Amino acid sequence: MSHGWFITGTDTACGKTVVACALVHACRARGLRTLAMKPVASGCRPQGGRLVNEDALDLLAAASFPLTYEEVNPYALEQPVSPHLAAAAMGISLDMAALAARCRELQQRAEAVVIEGVGGWRVPLTARHEVADLALATRLPVILVVGITLGCINHALLSAQAIAADGASLAGWVANRLDPRCLMADEVIDTLAGRLDAPLLGVMP
Repeated sequence: MSHGWFITGTDTACGKTVVACALVHACRARGLRTLAMKPVASGCRPQGGRLVNEDALDLLAAASFPLTYEEVNPYALEQPVSPHLAAAAMGISLDMAALAARCRELQQRAEAVVIEGVGGWRVPLTARHEVADLALATRLPVILVVGITLGCINHALLSAQAIAADGASLAGWVANRLDPRCLMADEVIDTLAGRLDAPLLGVMP
């Protein structure tokens, strides 16, 4: 089994893909055969007769060996809404068992793998499953990406609490400075560093 991480966030658009790509490049720089995956993506656009997602394309380009788009992003959903709603709008239902099997198969093909979730930890994937269920199926430690904005302390602490309650291992967290207008951003990061029971792995500019 490869080394790797499951990337989740405090919200959508908090910088998960930036962190995922940075991890892939860091692993590649250490000579590891590395790939990344975004199993489910909402807000995809048509290209070449299929739907593609910009985040998934970035992950595909970052990998150290060739993969097909479908290997990186098995479920490409058109509407930019929660995956369970986007899937229903397309008349499909996500097969969680097959999705978990896809993740495990790619984990066997690389020395390091980075799997990016969609939205946050509690985002629904089906009527009965959440991103959390997919993360647990991969058995990878979790990295939480925190977008440093007003309200992020609450979002980050609740997310970390949910990750721990579900039995996942929180390997660490990354602070992503999203909003240059965020007041006392350094103090916010310091507050989270003192309250989160996981190491601060880095601060993204």
